[in-house]
Amino acid sequence: MSTAVTWRTLPFDALDVDTLYALLRLRTDVFVVEQNCPYPELDDRDQGALHVIGRDASDRVVAYARILPPGTDGLPAVGRVVVDSGQRGTGLGHALMREVLSVLQHTYGGIDSRMSAQAHLEGFYAAHGYVRHGDPFDLDGIPHIAMRLSAPT
Repeated sequence: MSTAVTWRTLPFDALDVDTLYALLRLRTDVFVVEQNCPYPELDDRDQGALHVIGRDASDRVVAYARILPPGTDGLPAVGRVVVDSGQRGTGLGHALMREVLSVLQHTYGGIDSRMSAQAHLEGFYAAHGYVRHGDPFDLDGIPHIAMRLSAPT
């Protein structure tokens, strides 16, 4: 079971310097260093995103995701989903995704969304209702798949 986490969702301009540093460090530690994947982590999309941030009891950022506003397809995009390496296997990733779905519902009136997921995490995202759309593709040397989530009709 995951430890107690406090969730906040903030637009970019409401992030204080320490929070911004902490979330960028977590993203870089995992996506660049741990995965040995040098890529442009700072992609000029954070400024328009909502930032879903989970902090543990010591106020350390341990989980994070960003939600980009709807694109040309009308769907917001979920990305940069990450959990601190010391918290994996505790259920925190699932708690993060439940929080993301709640933010999507509250912000956009529904949970319909899209993402480019690392292919090995397809089952994890499928557990939250995401379905693969199309064939795997390479993104910065890591196999990815397009996934979508649509509310039941």
